[in-house]
Amino acid sequence: MKTAIITGGGQGIGRVTTQYLLTHGYRVAIWESDTEALAELKEAFKASSAQILFVSCDVSSEVNVRKAAEQTFSHFGQIDALINNAAIMIEKSIDRLTLDEWNRVIGTNLTGSFLCAKHTAQYLALQKGSIINMGSTRAFQSEPDTLPYSASKGGILALTHSLAVSLGPDIRVNAISPGWIDVTALKKKSKAKSDELRPEDHAQHPAGRVGLADDIARMILFLIAPENNFITGQNFVVDGGMSRKMIYV
Repeated sequence: MKTAIITGGGQGIGRVTTQYLLTHGYRVAIWESDTEALAELKEAFKASSAQILFVSCDVSSEVNVRKAAEQTFSHFGQIDALINNAAIMIEKSIDRLTLDEWNRVIGTNLTGSFLCAKHTAQYLALQKGSIINMGSTRAFQSEPDTLPYSASKGGILALTHSLAVSLGPDIRVNAISPGWIDVTALKKKSKAKSDELRPEDHAQHPAGRVGLADDIARMILFLIAPENNFITGQNFVVDGGMSRKMIYV
């Protein structure tokens, strides 16, 4: 049975991907820094507890990441896939954004992905494994005041092809860049809500709808499958076609 690590697995895309991995025969190590989300996840997945390892881990800390990698390998005996999903966003204008806030976002989103790759590479190579880095369409287009998040996701795309060249042929590395994915109801209970999406929200997408976490989970499963081992160093945009749409006011 194969083993996958997913960072930030307690909420949103990470939580849904965890369910997909379990359903498709993976054992899953969930690295999560949010204690509330982790506790809720343990309760939700207690029926599958034999296939899950819950690890409290801040991916911006090299000490945390090294220990989490060692713990995961010791527990499962192998690591076949790493899904770098953990991310935070701080939305502030440039005059209000502090250096500490900038560094916190870069540290989690970009440095965290590097650290997780660094400390799992020796185990992934044994299995001819795969790394998935979670990018974003914000790497190449922006809304106002998303500076550190957009910068971190741009760095993720460069990190992806650099890792692919550096770690190949033993490890494949790809990125997925989601567009608008509705995860409002998939957050921890204190933050979850059910936003009413408008017809125009769906209609503006060439695909005809806003994205679901399931759309990203299915792409992850495709890319980590061993039979797709000719795919590496690539970024896959999953955004319902929005980034290809010319918009004029």
